[in-house]
Amino acid sequence: MFEMSHPWWEFVVRGAAVYLILLVMVRVSGRRTVGQFTPFDLLVVMLLSEAVSNSLTGGDQSLVGGFIVAVVLVGLNMTMSFLSSHSKKMSDILDGSAVLLGRDGELYDKVMKRCRISREEVDQALRCSDCDIKDMRCAFLEADGQITIQRK
Repeated sequence: MFEMSHPWWEFVVRGAAVYLILLVMVRVSGRRTVGQFTPFDLLVVMLLSEAVSNSLTGGDQSLVGGFIVAVVLVGLNMTMSFLSSHSKKMSDILDGSAVLLGRDGELYDKVMKRCRISREEVDQALRCSDCDIKDMRCAFLEADGQITIQRK
């Protein structure tokens, strides 16, 4: 239970590698927040956690190995948060920035396709903002996946 089958530093390397690879994959996959997950999105997240579990520990079943990986993951998360809060450039890389989806009643189809945003999602944001498309000054896809509408 307490004896590790791998050296301690291997858990650190494994944890860091899996964290960084998953961070890149999540950033590339889009801007949906947890509340916006479709059942398919949720299934992918659940399967990702299962897929990388052995990568984190290399088959080690010890408590110490699990704690080392947990500390590495939490430490990396705290480091990324620190970097993001102290550097605008790192914040844009890690968290993303707002994207203009439309202006003055016109939606930009190419931008919406690139961001994988449907017209229905924008229409829903317009309804939530009690705004008609002709009264829209700007529509933004925020870094957290929300669509915000500015009225004229």
